[in-house]
Amino acid sequence: MTHFIEKTFIAQDGLTLYYRDYGKASSPNTPILCLPGLTRNSMDFHRVAQRLSSKRRVLCPDYRGRGQSDYDPNPYNYVAPTYLNDLRHLLTLCGVHHFIIIGTSLGGLIAMAMALVMPAAIKGVVLNDIGPEIANNGRRRILEYIGTDSTPLNWGAAVDELQSLFPNLSLKTDEEWLEAAQATYRLDAKGVLHPNWDINLVKPLLRPNAIPDLWPIFHALDHVPVLGIRGALSDLLLPETFKRMGITHPEFTSVTIPNSGHVPSLWEPESESALDTFFNNL
Repeated sequence: MTHFIEKTFIAQDGLTLYYRDYGKASSPNTPILCLPGLTRNSMDFHRVAQRLSSKRRVLCPDYRGRGQSDYDPNPYNYVAPTYLNDLRHLLTLCGVHHFIIIGTSLGGLIAMAMALVMPAAIKGVVLNDIGPEIANNGRRRILEYIGTDSTPLNWGAAVDELQSLFPNLSLKTDEEWLEAAQATYRLDAKGVLHPNWDINLVKPLLRPNAIPDLWPIFHALDHVPVLGIRGALSDLLLPETFKRMGITHPEFTSVTIPNSGHVPSLWEPESESALDTFFNNL
């Protein structure tokens, strides 16, 4: 059974970008925009979007250079202003003027930036294992990983590689690990597996001062309710940062997911309960 419609749109510079559209556009409830992590794509949100779309429209885009969207010939376009332009184009095309964001990792940073440039449109934000300080150990690990063109021999080897790289993911069953691997790797025309993103997207991140002071950007969210979700084993969002977020934001709800690193899948019972409560109160 199909639970979403696959769609594309043309960005301002001519790239074809992909997104999934779950639920009914006519729903009276505020729609949700799901923004994935740095190398991730719409497939990560399938279970979440499928569950939430019974009450709301849910949009799940692939950023340029990821998933089924076109790769950018200029890797230095893989930066926040470009993503913001793409997302504003998508929202206009879909006729969405007010929305709630679920932002995982990079997606949470983009949510903060969107609050700066279109504050009246955002009605609430979920920050999944991301905050205004990014721990250096986690950042170094991610930069090394995203710039490598790994080629596992088969899907079993892809699962093994994913488990080796991210042993602290909260995934439990073989089915869940295979689902995650299928969102992480893609088959090329010759049947060879590769990462499901443009490895050149690491290039802008290697420039000096690629990441600014994010606390002022975080406080662009002060006017809306925020749900912060942190994996208890996360090496990207440290406990002291998470605590400070809760202290300094006027309407911040926090939940920590046990036995999970970066990032929680949002399938965990604790995540689902927190999401349901958060959305019911908006």
